[in-house]
Formats: sequence, structure tokens, C-alpha cells
Amino acid sequence: MKLLSALLFIILASTCNDGVTPEVVQNEQTPIEVLSQDGMERAYFASGCFWCVEEIYESVEGVNEAISGYSGGNSKNPSYRNHADHAEANEVIYDPTIVSFKTLVDIYFASQNIEQVNGQGPDNGKSYRSIIFYQNDAQKKIIEDKIAALTKEGYKVAAEVKAFQKFWVGEDYHQDYAKLHPNQGYIQGVSIPRWRKFASKMPEVIKKPMNH
Repeated sequence: MKLLSALLFIILASTCNDGVTPEVVQNEQTPIEVLSQDGMERAYFASGCFWCVEEIYESVEGVNEAISGYSGGNSKNPSYRNHADHAEANEVIYDPTIVSFKTLVDIYFASQNIEQVNGQGPDNGKSYRSIIFYQNDAQKKIIEDKIAALTKEGYKVAAEVKAFQKFWVGEDYHQDYAKLHPNQGYIQGVSIPRWRKFASKMPEVIKKPMNH
């Protein structure tokens, strides 16, 4: 029996390492809703390096700002050197009269490898996992409907779906990183190509003029 159990464990571990996506993880905590401020709403997303995600959302019409930080875990006061169970995440501050939460969700999935588990592109590990956060039942339904549509198209969605709890703002030197360091190697080799790929899929949402 022990041998059979060991073999089963090896098979399951091998399957996970081969990139087969587990079922979407649903978090049962009660979500915390962030109140609107000066007509601006806030949404929270994680999908790989927060430099990339910040650049993508800040290029979207109706988005006032995207802030890099950490979310999705339980540890307190995460930092870049030690964010433990948190993922690199972004707070997206947007005008709901210009861009809807539904469109932000569409952008989220259009700007990443939907099926990559625990990472995006060259960035791998739990810190880079994809998490999409909801603050209320309406947002949760939008996310679930989108995932259902993607699943119907044949995608194995890797993103976790979690009730939003808290966002920890990242260090100052991470903010607007792509904008301030356009010639840095990672920005040139990873961030800009990722933005271009997204922009080619949803050119209608990009601020004008906006070019890389």
C-alpha cells in the first residue's frame, strides 16, 4: 500500500510539473470592499512581475494610476526581499465612467499567459502567480463568467480567484519602474514585448497617443 501511495504521489507531482493547470482556486473569505474616492474605484490584480502589470494598466484609457505592491497572502508587512506567501500585485485606480471592471478583467486575461502556473514568462514561483481579486458578488460573477468563457474556448485557467483582503504598497523604487527605466534590460526584453502583445489584442483600450 505504501509503495502504491508513493507511486501515485510521483505521478501527481509529475503531472503538476508538466504544466497541467490545477482547478481554479476559490477563496472563501469575506471580501473587503474599497470605497470609491473622488469618483475613482480600485481593483487588484496579480499576474507576474508587477513592473509589467503596472505598465499595462497605466496605458489603458480611464486608468489614473497603477501601484505596485503585494497581496494574496497572510503575512504582515511584506517587502520585496521578503513577501513570503504574497504575490507581486497591482492596485489599479480607475474611472468607472470610462473603463468598467469587466473591461479590466478582459485586459487582465489578454495581457498574460492564461495557462502558466506560478509565473509569467521568465518569472517563476509563487511570488509571480496569477491572482484575480474580487471585492463583491458582482465582481466575482464577472470573473467567474470570464473564466467560464475562457474554459469553453479550451483554456485551462491558472489564475486563483480570491476575495480581496489587503494590498501592501511596494517600495518607492518599484513605482513607475518601466517609465523611469525604459532602457533597462528586463524592461526591454520582457516588459515592453509583453505590453506590445497585449496592445495588439486590445488596441481600442489604449490611451492615445501611446507607443512603445
